[in-house]
Amino acid sequence: MNIALLTAAGSGTRTHQDIPKQFLHVDNKPIIVFTLEAFQKHPSIDAIIVVVLQGWADVLCAYAKQFNIEKLKYTVFGGKTGQESIFAGLCELEKHYAEDDVVMIHDGNRPMLPQEVITDSFVTFSEHGNAVAAIPCTEVICQSENGYSSIRSIARETLFRTQTPHTYRFGDIMNAHRTANELGINNMSASCTLFETLGRETFFSKGSEMNIKITTSEDLEIFKALLKVEKENWIK
Repeated sequence: MNIALLTAAGSGTRTHQDIPKQFLHVDNKPIIVFTLEAFQKHPSIDAIIVVVLQGWADVLCAYAKQFNIEKLKYTVFGGKTGQESIFAGLCELEKHYAEDDVVMIHDGNRPMLPQEVITDSFVTFSEHGNAVAAIPCTEVICQSENGYSSIRSIARETLFRTQTPHTYRFGDIMNAHRTANELGINNMSASCTLFETLGRETFFSKGSEMNIKITTSEDLEIFKALLKVEKENWIK
């Protein structure tokens, strides 16, 4: 079984809106529904679980019914950090699935996830045992100690920007979280950094510049614009 675990428990303070960013409407549809539709559409996804804010589970389920998200099987409340929220989702999945099942973890506020990125994540996982969507860094990256100047840049050829999805064997990611809890590691920003901290190698799958993460109000405007853009025929 292949299960998508979507994290949607953030409060969205950086968008300066009155409701969580994942429930903001764009073109008469909540952002989280765009994300759900990507997994609903993909033939390799069997079920979806969403980690959601307290008080928003019924709202999410109502939207799922309205937009025919039939693969949504479970909702669970998130924790104080992203790590806690993912662990909460994994604990719910443990009641229903086996160690050899596959979990694809994805940010609920990445609503433009291409189908080919999901597919390549599964391909990379099948070859290497895990997969983290990533794209090469094209900008010059400077290191700064004071936050306003730099005397050192880092070779961009060695740098990759990670995104989600992150795909793991369920038993592996569950064991990683349990080990982290035992060691007092409790605020990893992403599953790949958790694996790194535990000495595990991460393998890159295909990412996409379209796979934006909506964090700020500027990201929201970019998302709105991208929805209205059609690819020109001459662009390969």
